[in-house]
Amino acid sequence: MEANTRGTGRLPAAFLTPGHSSFMEFLAEHSPELLPGRRALPAGVTVEAPHGTTIVAAVFDGGVVIAGDRRATMGNVIAQRDIEKVFPADEYSAVGIAGTAGLAVEMVRLFQLELEHYEKIEGTVLSLEGKANRLTTMIRGNLGMAMQGLAVVPMFAGYDLDLGRGRIFTYDVTGGRSEERNFAATGSGSVFARGSLKKLYSPDLTADQAAVLVVQALYDAADDDSATGGPDLARKIFPIVTLITDEGIRRLSEEEVSRIAVSITDDRRIRPDGPQAPLQ
Repeated sequence: MEANTRGTGRLPAAFLTPGHSSFMEFLAEHSPELLPGRRALPAGVTVEAPHGTTIVAAVFDGGVVIAGDRRATMGNVIAQRDIEKVFPADEYSAVGIAGTAGLAVEMVRLFQLELEHYEKIEGTVLSLEGKANRLTTMIRGNLGMAMQGLAVVPMFAGYDLDLGRGRIFTYDVTGGRSEERNFAATGSGSVFARGSLKKLYSPDLTADQAAVLVVQALYDAADDDSATGGPDLARKIFPIVTLITDEGIRRLSEEEVSRIAVSITDDRRIRPDGPQAPLQ
């Protein structure tokens, strides 16, 4: 920013000039070095950094639930056991992160600022479709880092106030966006989590049933994927589970998720492979 305003108590001219409703565009114009994707790494260098997986989501009658396990890995080492991978984007949406943990968290914070900035400048809330598009732009801006091994692949879920239902969006490293119909999973354990969701999902799930469903899916993912952490009863570390409805976003308390995890673990002692979908 303009150096001659430092120490004077005056804002730089950039802050006083009418401009974009996009905070990312403002930052790219005035301080591009602050954007994660503008930080170039030396050619041929691959950085070893903690990675986060697995994120799952499911639409239920009246909203959507998104959840993530708590493990971050660095190679074959568990780098962190209690990382948070699901964050509120605003009052009616949330982001789950998979990929390079540090960059992913920074991208989420910028996304939160992006939505807040738009609301302040425009005086209205961005549509859910618009929020999903803004996240696409941010992921594309990180493509250079992704090509050097620092990829971020988030999942976006929210309640669409215009349509009156929950929606889920998934992305690839280039920013390619897809809307998922009923459920979704991303990250290294996504193959196993998706199989669990496909087996147990029903479109008439209640919010409580949907919360149990996503924890079941994470349990199945952790059973076959070493980078996904299952419920840790000894350390009292449980998945992050967030419900989004027309009343807004609500993260389930540790006590609520603990009850779900303990119940699932007890059932798995009897049936290790989990519940079976009923035959029609």
